[in-house]
Amino acid sequence: MSCPHCAVSSAKKRAKKTELGDATFFCPGCRRTFNERTGTPFNYLEVPTDVVFLVVFWRLRYTLRLRDVAEMFLERGFVFTHETVREWERRFAPLMTDQLRTKRRGRAGRSWYVDETYIKVNGKWCYLYRAVDEDGNLVDSRLSEKRDMDAAQQFFKQAIAVVGHTPQQVTTDGHRSSPRTIRETMGNEVLHRTSVYLNNQIEQDHRGIKQRYYLMHGFGNVVSAARFCRAFDELRQYFRLHATTKSAISLAQRRQIFCERLVALHELIMLVS
Repeated sequence: MSCPHCAVSSAKKRAKKTELGDATFFCPGCRRTFNERTGTPFNYLEVPTDVVFLVVFWRLRYTLRLRDVAEMFLERGFVFTHETVREWERRFAPLMTDQLRTKRRGRAGRSWYVDETYIKVNGKWCYLYRAVDEDGNLVDSRLSEKRDMDAAQQFFKQAIAVVGHTPQQVTTDGHRSSPRTIRETMGNEVLHRTSVYLNNQIEQDHRGIKQRYYLMHGFGNVVSAARFCRAFDELRQYFRLHATTKSAISLAQRRQIFCERLVALHELIMLVS
């Protein structure tokens, strides 16, 4: 492990651990002792890193309120308020989102299905732009307070930056700003299809965020809503299992894949934090 003080990569692991169970290291360069959380966003937290990771993961993955998550950890002996859960979500959900977005760069297909769905924020309706490819994989999502050409252009530019390429064709529901937006952001070579029925794939995919959003009774502000929706979509895509009509995935395989991906996600967050 590299030393966070002098960047020497020859730090040696010690047998002694901190009170929270974190591994400690000794740097022969600057002769300082540090633990695995020193210099990371998890530093100075009064609970183990694994607990913080699970709190944010459960909050994004399952239909739990802030108070529900706090109560579930009381049995484990960890006492914190629902506002602490909210703060951890604010701090670490973007970290998780950024790593998952980087991990799936270049993996989206060449045929995109784009649509907007309604999300209520502070009593007002906002528009969540979402896109999936022909296999149902997430392309990108973006929350906007308006549904106009500028919002659509920002979404397509962001989607191209995330996946790393432009599609060969785009299917939309026929909004009047779509043809010009696609032409200006992607060029005339991209085929644009307009059909409500062809766009059923993305319409059905909206159910994921809709089912999670209804139980939350809306969001307090646009920033928190955008952060949660993006993190939810990325985490949902990461744990999404792919199966065809001729190859079913058994329950045992599903559980094994889930556990493997959860461990890999935790290691990824700790590695880059």
